[in-house]
Amino acid sequence: MPRKLTYSEKVRAAEKNKNGIDFKFNEDLILADIQQYVEATYGSHYAQTKSYQATEIIIDQGHGTGFCMGNIMKYAQRYGKKEGHNKADLMKVIHYAIIQLSTDHYKD
Repeated sequence: MPRKLTYSEKVRAAEKNKNGIDFKFNEDLILADIQQYVEATYGSHYAQTKSYQATEIIIDQGHGTGFCMGNIMKYAQRYGKKEGHNKADLMKVIHYAIIQLSTDHYKD
């Protein structure tokens, strides 16, 4: 049985679920959570000290795919081992996959 959602989680999920889909695996909540995670990375100390992120430089130098895929593998393999089933590891897997999608499929 899924855990009971907090009020703010219900609000975020409702904003994502405009079509009234009965998600069986909490996809609406998870998508809202992913967006919140990604937004928080832009406020991290890494992003605030410069006008660019290291990932941008790595991609600009032509190493983006290896970097993203390597990090996806790293965090996927780490999940369940270091700090147990750490949600942050899975969020990082998803975020690096989004960055790779952006690089390969959503360029201007």
